[in-house]
Amino acid sequence: MGHVIAVAGKGGVGKTTLCGLLIQYLCESGRKPVLAVDADANSNLNEVLGVEIGPTLGELREEIERAGSDPKYQIPRGITKADWLEMRMMDAVTEGDDFDLMVMGRSQGQGCYCFVNGLVQTQVQKLQSHYPYIVVDNEAGMEHISRGILPGMEKVLLVSDCSRRGVQAAGRIAELMREMNFHPDTVGLIVNRAPEGKLDQGTQAEIEKQGLYLLGVVPQDDTVYRFDCDGRPMVELPADSPVRRALGEIFRKLEI
Repeated sequence: MGHVIAVAGKGGVGKTTLCGLLIQYLCESGRKPVLAVDADANSNLNEVLGVEIGPTLGELREEIERAGSDPKYQIPRGITKADWLEMRMMDAVTEGDDFDLMVMGRSQGQGCYCFVNGLVQTQVQKLQSHYPYIVVDNEAGMEHISRGILPGMEKVLLVSDCSRRGVQAAGRIAELMREMNFHPDTVGLIVNRAPEGKLDQGTQAEIEKQGLYLLGVVPQDDTVYRFDCDGRPMVELPADSPVRRALGEIFRKLEI
């Protein structure tokens, strides 16, 4: 079965960038193919990885729902909605040379994402045996953790910026996993965008207060900001980038 690595934390702390660079690290280290899962309704992992995507799981679900009322989405005769949805699910996996990408997307209109979340869980379980590693970019907050969508995760990377709120959010996610009796091999914190790659005493104190295992610190890098502004994939960051160097050390510490 594939090793599941989940990346979680509050919004805006750089989870998706870190997730994309982790996928790149795994591929370049020979641990491929990797299944990358963008489990955020507001998906943009493909932009970090520099790939175009096909239909999302959410879009396919809407397509099936419209079948029967919209001639554009007719289901072939003799096939049930459930069977047709099952057949179409693989269209949500964009295949690459070293990794494949599955995108959750969102449902249209009002309502929760319960059904689409269920599709993510089902597809990850179905595909897990085909990949040595599965990397999941979770949405901001605790939705996927609280729903138990990824019960088989072996390593959880909690990402925060240098703010107390970010560290507190990571602490709440770690506590929720303990309450739900999840037992990953590793639950560690990565602090992102630290000035000069250093933590101040206040941030360090909050990490200790939350009882979090600090995996490492990633420095603030203007190159990442420029890449984002220019719409360039983060996987094109130079090998000597301070961000890539710092993450490489963290990933080696994880022994993945």
